[in-house]
Amino acid sequence: MSLPFDNEPELLSPAGNWDCARAAVAAGANAIFFGLPKFNARLRADNFSEEDLPELMEYLHKHGVKGFIAMNTLIFTEEIEAAEQQLRLIAAAGGDALIIQDLGLAKMARAIAPDVELHASTQMTITSPEGLSFLETIFPMERAVLSRELSLGEIERFASVDVKTPLEVFVHGALCVAYSGQCLTSESLGQRSANRGECAQACRMPYELVVDGETKDMGEHRYLLSPQDLAAVDLIPGLIKAGVKSFKIEGRLKTPEYVAAVTRVYRKAIDAAMAQTTGTEALPPVTATDKYELEMTFSRGLTTGWLAGTNHPYLTHGKFGKKRGPFLGTIIEAQNGWIRLDVPPSRQTPPLKAGDGVVFDAGENRDLEQGAAIWKIENDRIIFHRNFSGINFDRIRPGVTLYKTSDPALESSIRKFWQTAKPAIKKTPLDLTVTGCPGQPLSVSTNGVECKTAVDLSEAQNRPLATETLIAQLSRLGDTPYALNSLDNRLVGDCHLAISALNQVRRDLVAALEAKKPTVKVRQTNATAKDFLPALTETERTVSTPALSVLTRSLPQLEAALESGVGQIYCDFEDPRRYKDAIAMRDSSGAESAIILATPRIIKTGETGYLKLIERAGPDGLLLRNLAALHHYRDRTDLIKIGDFSLNAANPLTAKILKESANLDRLTISYDLNITQVLQLIAKTPANWLELTLHQHMPMFHMEHCVFCTFLSSGTTYKDCGRPCEKHAVHLRDRVGQLHRLQADVGCRNTLFNGRAQTGARFFHQLLSSGLKNYRIELLDEDREDAISTIQAYQDLLAGRITADQLLDEIHATEKLGVTEGTLV
Repeated sequence: MSLPFDNEPELLSPAGNWDCARAAVAAGANAIFFGLPKFNARLRADNFSEEDLPELMEYLHKHGVKGFIAMNTLIFTEEIEAAEQQLRLIAAAGGDALIIQDLGLAKMARAIAPDVELHASTQMTITSPEGLSFLETIFPMERAVLSRELSLGEIERFASVDVKTPLEVFVHGALCVAYSGQCLTSESLGQRSANRGECAQACRMPYELVVDGETKDMGEHRYLLSPQDLAAVDLIPGLIKAGVKSFKIEGRLKTPEYVAAVTRVYRKAIDAAMAQTTGTEALPPVTATDKYELEMTFSRGLTTGWLAGTNHPYLTHGKFGKKRGPFLGTIIEAQNGWIRLDVPPSRQTPPLKAGDGVVFDAGENRDLEQGAAIWKIENDRIIFHRNFSGINFDRIRPGVTLYKTSDPALESSIRKFWQTAKPAIKKTPLDLTVTGCPGQPLSVSTNGVECKTAVDLSEAQNRPLATETLIAQLSRLGDTPYALNSLDNRLVGDCHLAISALNQVRRDLVAALEAKKPTVKVRQTNATAKDFLPALTETERTVSTPALSVLTRSLPQLEAALESGVGQIYCDFEDPRRYKDAIAMRDSSGAESAIILATPRIIKTGETGYLKLIERAGPDGLLLRNLAALHHYRDRTDLIKIGDFSLNAANPLTAKILKESANLDRLTISYDLNITQVLQLIAKTPANWLELTLHQHMPMFHMEHCVFCTFLSSGTTYKDCGRPCEKHAVHLRDRVGQLHRLQADVGCRNTLFNGRAQTGARFFHQLLSSGLKNYRIELLDEDREDAISTIQAYQDLLAGRITADQLLDEIHATEKLGVTEGTLV
């Protein structure tokens, strides 16, 4: 049975293996989250086996800790039955909650294992109360993990509207630069989908900035997409006040020392904040030493992330992309084997001693930078062994900065802490009743269980068996999950019994109570995945005349699409105020094309005004890209409504939920699917529900971080950046020389598009034979003439006038659908 929630905030720690689980429990976590070998977004973690699960849940519950299982990946059509089996396994083992990204999986889990809580993963991209409201109308969940891009003020807005779902927020650990659930980079560049737990961390790699065709000299700023880490320990009181229920620590790939250190600091912060809130006895606050431990165990530099508001350069300075640790100072003197540092008087210097590891930051290629362990410290000189340190002191000079990367003494202390800790066992209080009289056994009963001694009570000659003696012996419950709460002594007469007999009846009682526990922990139903699949008819597979739609991003591209006679045209403009111009262009052209206006990919708290602006433009339809837009337009049956790829429809269960719950006309097939998986989806879904993007530049990173503001202005937000995104054409060049186009949207969010277009043209006839009718091509930065050429090539392909080979000769695109080979391979 799932453990009950209490009224206290929950501290949720990561566990990639058994040691991390033990470390989290020792350090005071209320719950841990972890993955199994399948369907979890951290496949590189050790993870737990299916065989581990019952033992792990028993261990956690024994210590009063909950276990949340991450099934937070997209589920493909052919995996539905395997996912169902895993759900049943989790329910049988007593899992407390499932962390889920895929809506179809959530629907199935609710029906199959109704007692297991459902937590909406951060990969559901919940960025506004309206998005959460949409989820609540489908099937309420017990928790919503909010996107990490929200500020404290934006989180507070959730409490001001009618949403009932408790909120969970990440408070510490690595930050993804892209919105979780909206990153296609690893997939686009290297066949490793982040939505499938295979992130290749392309954000941590160096890039060059190319502005208007010229490479900009960025100096040491090469890691343009690598955020510093999150540390919201100082914001805990504000988050509690905002109504946050659960405080989540990132790090299923981290060490048990990281888990232990970070968990115990946040345990301290939450307890101190709650003591202040409730007016109870004040508890010690988080100290500088505590924060040093946070920074030392793992850090790329600690920030408050987006929680304290937008400050692009503060979050992503671009100087490095891997662990750094605390800043020590700047070298003012360097000789062969030793250095002296200049440390600002206002800065508290981290402790430094022999054996600590440091790295020299000379602003050079991070793969070539030098580091070593300190040999000894004499006065203000830091000395390294000239032979064994491996340092080339010719490269060490004044002006180079020094960072502390390891503290072996601290690591040893933390390791000893979690390995030797004896965390409290969650105790069930026992109210015991003791009965008997001389000539009969002594009986102990509680909770419907009764145990008797093997020998009878006798008449006491000197000291009869007293209540104090009974309590002393029967309360010795040690590391059992029970504790004596009360004892009712109903012995008749002056009784005597050997102490050994009392101890044995106590052991017998514990064994009887344990045996009475139910073997099946969580209820399961007879529902199956097949119960939720959409109904199909023979006509669904009928090959029909294909229809081509075109997504345009500028008025010249729209003009090209109108001139080419495209029946349905999507407009995805950076500035939604231009949508009225698009409608006017169509009307003045005399074309009969339907104009479908795209919503922003992200709608944050307070941004629904964009949706109203789009509505006022008078479109024929809408391309809906997030849960808030689905909620806002839910009852608009007078408009064509198409769900975009960002809704992550990867299986027929999810397709059915989205189509029916949002009254959609069609859904765009998820970009995570390759051709085999696309065909499997079509085979189990009414084909007229679906649309497939046949040609596009894959939108890789979609992020709150603004590269334009950070590296092309002296500002910190859109208020003072000067809008360089409107003045320059910007690309990022990756490590193999490929250029990728960067664009900003109306919310100043950046999207990095793959520089190479991809096409599924060679699969077209196979797709058409499967019954799929609706196809889309997406333009990026093509001018009017190139747009006409691309559109007409695909019109010819769909009409059978040219072959895929002939089309490829014209458009020069990579031959892939969905998952592509790319520059990370």
